[in-house]
Amino acid sequence: MTEEDKRILADFPILKDKDIVYLDSTATSQKPESVLKAMDSYYRHDNANPLRGLYELSVKATEDYENAREAVRAFINANSTTEIVFTRNATESLNLVAVSYAETFLKEGDEILITVMEHHSNMLPWQQAAKKTGAVLKYIECEMDGKITEEKYLSYLTDKTKIVSMAHVSNVFGCENEIKRFASLAHERGAIFIADGAQSVPHVPVDVKDLDVDFLAFSGHKMLSGMGIGVLYGKEKYLDKMPPFLYGGEMIEYVTLEGATYAELPHKFEAGTVNAGAAVGLHAAIDYINNIGFDVIKRREDYLTDLCLTKLEDIPHIHVIGDKNHDNHHGIITFTIDDVHPHDVAAILDSHGICVRAGHHCAQPLMKYLGVMSTTRASLSFYNTEEDIERFAEALKVIRREMGYSE
Repeated sequence: MTEEDKRILADFPILKDKDIVYLDSTATSQKPESVLKAMDSYYRHDNANPLRGLYELSVKATEDYENAREAVRAFINANSTTEIVFTRNATESLNLVAVSYAETFLKEGDEILITVMEHHSNMLPWQQAAKKTGAVLKYIECEMDGKITEEKYLSYLTDKTKIVSMAHVSNVFGCENEIKRFASLAHERGAIFIADGAQSVPHVPVDVKDLDVDFLAFSGHKMLSGMGIGVLYGKEKYLDKMPPFLYGGEMIEYVTLEGATYAELPHKFEAGTVNAGAAVGLHAAIDYINNIGFDVIKRREDYLTDLCLTKLEDIPHIHVIGDKNHDNHHGIITFTIDDVHPHDVAAILDSHGICVRAGHHCAQPLMKYLGVMSTTRASLSFYNTEEDIERFAEALKVIRREMGYSE
């Protein structure tokens, strides 16, 4: 184990305290000590209902909450904190756009364009929006390695297309879609572009002004923070004309028995008591990522991904889903083993202290498209080590034997 490995692992209590190999970071990341301490300190010393009290403790809680918003703004290079809406997760962020934007502005015959590889969170909201508005939902079919070419994209994009929503990085293939180019082409047709950044924002720098996406959704828990906090970035010109997503306390300016006027952005989309503790954790997670640096994160994750795929290629009966080019997996390795159900693979690996995900990965239409019912997925993060990969590969070698096969 390198000195860099030791320094990073020392920051993650669960990885120090448990004899595990954690390879499920695509589902949720582990949390560094600094994030845990920040959230603990908030609840021990600063806890109050933000935005509502004039007393010192509430004012401090409000400052903590809004400082987290500014940290997110800077992290993704948004123009203003008015463009940063806190939600529960990326799923809620995508639902917010589907309900508040799509159901308000789409009409019968308009087209919504997504891909067959989308996570259910970026599919079901658009199915519902299409049903409610009479819009047509179209699915771009990817290549078997996950790639969507510009030619294929343009073959689906028409003057009727009003919304394009696409994963920045696939949670099954690990491939990165050409979001910047696709957004530009969508804008030429008068469509808005929504990026699901759940699998990209934790691992690579995401600059919303450079990508020129109209909306970006991501979750805190996948980027070292606690659960229950997500982000919707939206261009102010769109957020401003969208109606509220939820109604109740804190999203209002003035209420009468006859109706209400709504708060300014972004608060009109943040009804009820907000998750200030998780926002503080997200702020600490951003500080931690900035301190480590995306150059280090990318170097470590690229190296470990290449190492892992190289080892899997030498093990008989394993079939990796996606591109043969290791660079196009971004820490996500999805695979099958001949004659062994993915649930059995995961259970056997668990008996070796290795944590992976098995199933359809909230991408059932993609599984059907690929001709498989389910797969096993190992997903890496910068806090993994060479020793983790070696232990994983050695355990994979005995799975078929443990299932009773001779080889």
